Amino acid sequence: MPLHNATLIAIALAALLTGCAESPPPPAPVQAETEAAFAPAAHPDVHRFAIGQYAAIVLRDGDIRVPNDGSVVAQGVPKAETDALLAAAGQPTDTLHLAVQSLLVDLGDRVVLFDTGAGDAAFADAGRLPQSLLAAGVDAAGVTDIVISHAHGDHVGGLLDGNGQLAFANATVRLSAPEWQALQDDAGMAALAEAIAPRVEVFEPGANVLPGVASLPVEGHTPGHSAYVIADGDQRLLYIGDTAHHHVISVQRPRWTIQFDGDAPVAEDSREALLARIADEGWTMQSPHFPFPGLGRIERRDDSFAWVPLD
Repeated sequence: MPLHNATLIAIALAALLTGCAESPPPPAPVQAETEAAFAPAAHPDVHRFAIGQYAAIVLRDGDIRVPNDGSVVAQGVPKAETDALLAAAGQPTDTLHLAVQSLLVDLGDRVVLFDTGAGDAAFADAGRLPQSLLAAGVDAAGVTDIVISHAHGDHVGGLLDGNGQLAFANATVRLSAPEWQALQDDAGMAALAEAIAPRVEVFEPGANVLPGVASLPVEGHTPGHSAYVIADGDQRLLYIGDTAHHHVISVQRPRWTIQFDGDAPVAEDSREALLARIADEGWTMQSPHFPFPGLGRIERRDDSFAWVPLD
């Protein structure tokens, strides 16, 4: 197995962020709201904000419930220890709730959707993305690009509609080359791979995907898992994909094993390194699995981290 550790990941991340702009000033905070976003009406499944001049929306798809028994999140950790961590954060200790949500960004000449939710997957109470898009005043036919963090079902399940047809008929589907290869090699994903193949464009990990969107490889979760830096001027948002799943456990205990990670030790290195960078650089992040709308920052606390949602 190739060498992977927090130092190498931090160096790679630093190189990517340096490439986004020459000698960038400290990042300005992402604006909490904007009237320029796609439609003016308020809706509980639609959260509007801005990244510089880019209008952006977080769209609710649903959620996933997993037992807090050490089998999925915090694998092998005694329940009493996990319960204490959750209780200290004011969270329930019986069931873990993971949001499922997508990020939509209007780049001006492109309308970009980051991940597509779970669709009708049996493991999730989800599939609300089409309704959230309608509530936001967004026509699925107007989405020009779908940028995929990785090919797990709760991120690509919404690519097809209930009839197995493309849900975003005019969109180019963009994902890293190793992730596309892994998707094609997965027999359970054969129908999806065949349906989207004519629309797929791949990129090498770490490449610029679109003007204003740069990919960031975060290794260990899947073969080509990517986070994304979305930047306009000195305002930037980091979409973390599945770098972290639970807003308390994954952040405060980044080295606790998560069942979903394909290579747990590498994923733990990646998670810890990226959380440290977000905290030290003051970045705003969005997570598809943190409580809606998943926008916040990471702070260092004692020997670990904490997620602080934006007001």
